[in-house]
Amino acid sequence: MKFFVMIFCLMGSAAYAQHPVLSGSKEPWTPDQLLAPDKLAATLNDEKAKQPIIISVAPAPVIPGSIDIGPAGDKSNLEKLKTQLKSISTDSEVVIYCGCCPFDRCPNVRPAFKLLNEMGFRNHKLLNLPNNVKIDWINKGYPIVKLK
Repeated sequence: MKFFVMIFCLMGSAAYAQHPVLSGSKEPWTPDQLLAPDKLAATLNDEKAKQPIIISVAPAPVIPGSIDIGPAGDKSNLEKLKTQLKSISTDSEVVIYCGCCPFDRCPNVRPAFKLLNEMGFRNHKLLNLPNNVKIDWINKGYPIVKLK
């Protein structure tokens, strides 16, 4: 019996540590909701892979196939995002990204991710661009939007 109690407590502690509000984290995402750039790039390069819905909340989209919302720090663009999300199933795989600057200074990813949480999305990720899109995506040779 003690074994089961100990396992239950450990499982509860792990869930608590990953919950952004309960763990004291000020971020609206959990570590499990950060998507590594190489994983998204591999998916984009695999024609047979199911493609996620990719939403740019940045000043300009960089990743091919991104839905361009514009900077989500701007209330009108956040409303535009809300309208876009209403047409998407909350079970859909959604990836948002910005990359304008390091996460700790980005005015766009938090409002966008909070909105996804509030709207009940269950399979949403934030592309992990902790420095910026140039360092963490472009410089690594991942797919980019072709300039016209």
